Amino acid sequence: MTAPASAPALRIFAGTTEGRLLCEWASGAGIPARAYAATEYGGELLGELPGIEVHAGRLDEADMERELSGARIVVDATHPFATLASGNIRAASLAVGARCLRLARPVEALPKGVVSVASIACAARFLSENPGRALLTTGSKELAPYTRVADFAERFFVRVLPLPGAITKCIDAGFSPSHVIGMQGPFTRELNEAMLRQVGAQWLVTKDSGTVGGTAEKIASARDVGARCIVVARPAEGGGTLSLREVEDVLLREFARRSAPSKLDPYKPVIHQ
Repeated sequence: MTAPASAPALRIFAGTTEGRLLCEWASGAGIPARAYAATEYGGELLGELPGIEVHAGRLDEADMERELSGARIVVDATHPFATLASGNIRAASLAVGARCLRLARPVEALPKGVVSVASIACAARFLSENPGRALLTTGSKELAPYTRVADFAERFFVRVLPLPGAITKCIDAGFSPSHVIGMQGPFTRELNEAMLRQVGAQWLVTKDSGTVGGTAEKIASARDVGARCIVVARPAEGGGTLSLREVEDVLLREFARRSAPSKLDPYKPVIHQ
């Protein structure tokens, strides 16, 4: 896989709400870009935006370096927990001589009563010491720690994406089909409440994905049904992260003066008809 010679100098890893918003902004500002989403579904969420090419599908380290050939600026707008992807993006950007910007999701304070843990393994350890059923919403990639808890197959319900691979991982890990819920978000507060009541959960386990990731709705729904929320803290980002507006400012300085003149105000909402 090699990026086309005509590929835009701006590349955006856009598998998040922030990434989609940045692509919409770049399109409205007249700044061409190539956007990457790990799945076909993620690519569909980006939609069709003037000036934005979309590549859907996972890239390994070698593919990523070839794909980023010719890039001048690479924006990493991946999920806060996608540490492996972020590391690969930084390495590939360095290899091709591109500047890498990390668009980070704002960190928000958690309300009182929430149990904050450092990892999924810590969440599982906490549950092993505290009785009650739990609704697990931390994905299908790290199920092993939960399976070490006594009676996990009876106590835990897993909510994952409705993809064959995700469902299979749950079954292979030892969860019965009746305890596996395949659904695509976003999930409203009311829907979370209904699911917690349906499974009789006293605990809801989630990652700290911020407001746009539905964390606030999960915490509120758990509180409303008398359950408690266990939140897995984000991996440390370190320094050098930027907000959406800060990334937009950098891109304006770098690309706007090189683009064709436009009367469009990139900060003015674009009304699509």
